Parts: sequence; structure tokens; C-alpha cells
Amino acid sequence: MAMNDSTENTNISREKKIYRVTLMGSLVNAVLMLFKFVAGVLGNSAAMIADAVHSLSDFLTDIVVLLFVRISVKPEDKNHNYGHGKFETLATAIIGLALLTVGVMLCYDGGLKIYKAINGIPVPRPGFIAFVAAIVSIALKEWTYRFTVKAGKDVCSQAMIANAWHHRSDALSSVGTAIGVGGAMFFGAKWTVLDPIAACVVSILIMTTAFKLLKQALDELLERSLPDEVEEEIMQIVEQEPNVSNIHHLRTRRIGSNISITMHLRLPGDITLYEAHEHATHIERKLREHFGRDTYIGIHIEPTKVDGRYQAPQKA
Repeated sequence: MAMNDSTENTNISREKKIYRVTLMGSLVNAVLMLFKFVAGVLGNSAAMIADAVHSLSDFLTDIVVLLFVRISVKPEDKNHNYGHGKFETLATAIIGLALLTVGVMLCYDGGLKIYKAINGIPVPRPGFIAFVAAIVSIALKEWTYRFTVKAGKDVCSQAMIANAWHHRSDALSSVGTAIGVGGAMFFGAKWTVLDPIAACVVSILIMTTAFKLLKQALDELLERSLPDEVEEEIMQIVEQEPNVSNIHHLRTRRIGSNISITMHLRLPGDITLYEAHEHATHIERKLREHFGRDTYIGIHIEPTKVDGRYQAPQKA
């Protein structure tokens, strides 16, 4: 009961930290979104309006994180024996899709304006307010990225880390916008095409981040095994246990912020059931100390083979 209470308290603390950090980020996003839209319209900047759309997508993904994390921290139940961690993975996938959609939209819009400029249709010269908005956005969004990614790593939340990269992609978007708007402002009418070019460059950065997040989420949803180096760590921990002679059928996967490990291992056939249980319990404790208390572990114990065959121990 004490272990369950401790785990529940840890989950509650984790959820509170995720909520607090995500709400701070969403407040920054809401303020920037409004500021960028106004600056984009008043400053006549397509890149800044596109940047504002990106901030809107940030704000929406904050809501996704808040909704899905609340579900993901729910304890195991009859219908979810492995908990609800995959909801956090699903949140990461949704954020990735949102980023990809924003990236495609920005690239299309910027490409269209570049095409028009090549065909002699002038691109409007952006105003100074758009440049100021871009600089403010870079500073605020980089700050938001840093405190969000730190918190995400502290609580092992892939959805929070994904959301942090969404913040940084917005900062990168604003860097491109600042370059494009600044170039169009300070170098004259011939260089106003820098504004949509900046939007296209930013969109490529956003889509690259989106594909990375989607790959990570799909790997988890499709039960991809943990990296070889992690499985090697598992093997080394188990092999340190006395009397373990062979480890096989190792299967691993990620479940939200936790991992699942199942394996077969061999112990001497003449030890008691109690002794075998003690060995397995010690292995489980060592693995949870290394990978986290909520690690799912399943161990199947077999007797050591003699001349390639299982043999019953001789009775005293």
C-alpha cells in the first residue's frame, strides 16, 4: 500500500509540474499570438502573419498536452493493465502533425509570394513594428523552450519535450522572420522578397522538427524496441545477479514516459522456488533503480540446461 501511495504522489507531483510549465508556455503563446497578428497586419508582413499562425498552433498544442497528460498519469485499471502512458505518445504525434501542417502552409504561402515577385508583382514592404515583434518573439520563445525542455526532462515527459521543440521552432520562425523583415525594410524595395523567402526557410525547419517528432511517436505506438545500448544496459544489470547463466527472449518497448522489459533467464535447477523468487525480486529492484520505479518488468525463470536439455534435480 505504501508503494502505491508513493507512486500516486509521484504521479500527482509530475502532473502538477507539467500543468504549471505548460500553462506558463500557453500564456506566452497567447500574448505573442495577438501581438504578432496585430504587428503583421499593421506592418504589412506576410512572414509575421505566418509567424502568428505558428504561435496559434503552439497555443493549441499546449491545450493538447494539458488534456492528454491528465489522462496519461491515470493509474492502471482493468482495461489498461499497462497504464495510460500511450496517451502522452499520442499527444506527441498530434503536436508533430500540427507542426507539419503549419510548416506546409507557411511554405505554400511563401512560395506563392515568391512566384508572384518573380512575375513582377511587388511584395509589400513590411513596417518596423513587424521587426520589433520578431525580436520580442525570439527572446520570449527561446526562454519558453528552455524552461519547458528542462521540466520535460526532469519528469521524463516526451510530450513536454515535443512541446518545447514546438516553442523553439517558433523562435526559429521568428529568427527567419526578423531576417526577412529586416532585409526588406533596410535594403529597399528590391529586397522585399526576403520576407516570403524567410517564411519558406522557416517552414522547412518546422517540417524537419515535425518529422522527427512523428517518427518518435510512431516508433512508440508501433512497439519499437528500445535502442541497442539500452538493452545492453539491461543485460549488464541482470548478468550481475549471482547464478544467472543465460538471458534470452529479451523484449523491450516504451509506454509513454515508462519502459517495459520482459525476459527469460536461467538459474540452477536445484535451488528452491523461494531462492529463485529472491533472485528475480533482486533483479527487478535493480532494474527499477536504474530505469525508474514505474518500469514494467516480466521475468520467466528456467532451469539451467545440462548437455543441452532441461533435467530435473536429483532428490535428496
